[in-house]
Amino acid sequence: MEPSAPTAATGEHPPPPIRRRHPWRDYLEALLIAVIFATFARSFVLQAFKIPSASMEENLLVGDHILVNKFVYGPVRLGTKLLPLRGVRRGDIVVFRFPHDPTRDFIKRCVGLPGDRVEIRDKRLFVNDRVVDEGGYVLHRDERTYPRSIFLSEEYRNRDNFGPVRVPEGELFFLGDNRDDSNDSRFWGTVPLKFAKGRALLVYWSFDADEESVAWRGLGHRMRQLAEVVVKFPGRTRWHRSLKLIR
Repeated sequence: MEPSAPTAATGEHPPPPIRRRHPWRDYLEALLIAVIFATFARSFVLQAFKIPSASMEENLLVGDHILVNKFVYGPVRLGTKLLPLRGVRRGDIVVFRFPHDPTRDFIKRCVGLPGDRVEIRDKRLFVNDRVVDEGGYVLHRDERTYPRSIFLSEEYRNRDNFGPVRVPEGELFFLGDNRDDSNDSRFWGTVPLKFAKGRALLVYWSFDADEESVAWRGLGHRMRQLAEVVVKFPGRTRWHRSLKLIR
């Protein structure tokens, strides 16, 4: 095939014809990039969770939808000030994998770090033999205080008087803010540090819902839940909790 002849005006070869891209290809590339970004963000930066129980009231309510900062405890150390990294601290509200069933996620407040001595005396929390001021977030709905007694079940014996115990190395001790109605480290022990998934950041939406089981109860049940949310969205949304920072 003979090369193109130069143009008379410039003596240059004409540019090759522009090949047009199909629009579906642009859409596909944009979708692929969005999926990759969303997957990366969900795995390493932010993830949405729903509060299914009352164990963290009044701080977190049943039906609160929260964002969790997964990067803050991340194993990848990039050394940047834009995305600061740090270890778990006392007082952090943490989403973690339940040690007895790692497929389930729990959310509680960290009160004990590795090496800490944790004790509860008549509903008051002591860490390293110092009483912790929890007046700003802990809720006690039951005025009764159960004593240390072998005649009480573990549920009551450990609720108001517990320990002292030493938190093992590489482990964390968690309590719920709704202290009289929380299934936490008093009953099933400490949590491996590597099970911490992220720190609760903010409530992005709150829907006044009933306490529900985290167990899968079938597609029909889930569809009924979604239909209820759609129908009752305006009236049962707690608008005042939107974008509330979690402390």
